[in-house]
Amino acid sequence: MDLFIAIFTGTIIAATPLIFAALGELVVEKSGVLNLGIEGMMLIGAAFAFWAVIAGLPMPVAILAGALGGAAASLLFGVLALTFLTNQYAAGLALAIFGSGVSAFLGRNFGSAPIDALDRISIPFLSDIPVIGPMFFRFDPMVYFAIVMFAVISWFLYRTKGGLILRTIGESPETAHAIGYPVIRIRYLAVLFGGLMAGLAGAYLSVAYTPLWVENMTAGKGWISLALVVFATWRPLRVLLGAWLFGGMTILQLQGQALGIAVPSELLSALPYLATIVVLVIISQNRQMLALHFPASLAKPFRPAT
Repeated sequence: MDLFIAIFTGTIIAATPLIFAALGELVVEKSGVLNLGIEGMMLIGAAFAFWAVIAGLPMPVAILAGALGGAAASLLFGVLALTFLTNQYAAGLALAIFGSGVSAFLGRNFGSAPIDALDRISIPFLSDIPVIGPMFFRFDPMVYFAIVMFAVISWFLYRTKGGLILRTIGESPETAHAIGYPVIRIRYLAVLFGGLMAGLAGAYLSVAYTPLWVENMTAGKGWISLALVVFATWRPLRVLLGAWLFGGMTILQLQGQALGIAVPSELLSALPYLATIVVLVIISQNRQMLALHFPASLAKPFRPAT
């Protein structure tokens, strides 16, 4: 039972940065913009948050610094892709590389000493329930906040006028512009929100998940988050379930190495990425499902008629 609880809680924790990053990218893509720079924004967010902690700032301020760092990086992408109409694929890849370089530069003076991680909270009475308490009521605040953001984004996209406008822009920006909606401004807001969420994901990695500075600590999680949006066919609930699935793969490979399973450690480490490839191949076979929720104007530049 202890092993099961450890795997379950580890899965939820490992999925948290994926939830933040993938939900942010989901909103961006629903507006018709494709930002491949999640990895770079996560790294910048991780570096900013870690710097804030070692500078002695309170943990909430450090997490906010990480989120704002990701948003600032996304603004750079927005200027290139939305204002200058640069190819969105190229701009996103450039942002990923840029974020890796910036985080490596900032991390030169961080050293190798660990920091005090984000404290977990024990919900009174509920956390003391056998089995259920440790499984659901002893996480850090960011885990619960990720679930809240899932609920808020789901509600916004499908229960509000703003969500309908965003989805309309993702389907037909020309139509949205013709009836008076500021397409570029709304896309900028979506891109900034996606960067904010990616920054939160990076901050979580550096101050909670692995409270020790390691260069390129995202280890491909930004690319997995990008794949998650496709895996989920642009639906928030499936993003959440997919993040838990890939989080579980990550924890299983760690537990497998700890238990000394007679499988090469390199193969176990590659398990989450292999799972990503397999799932994407399977999903791509069902073109009808992909087309059902695929934003029709995704990655297509839009210039308002003058």
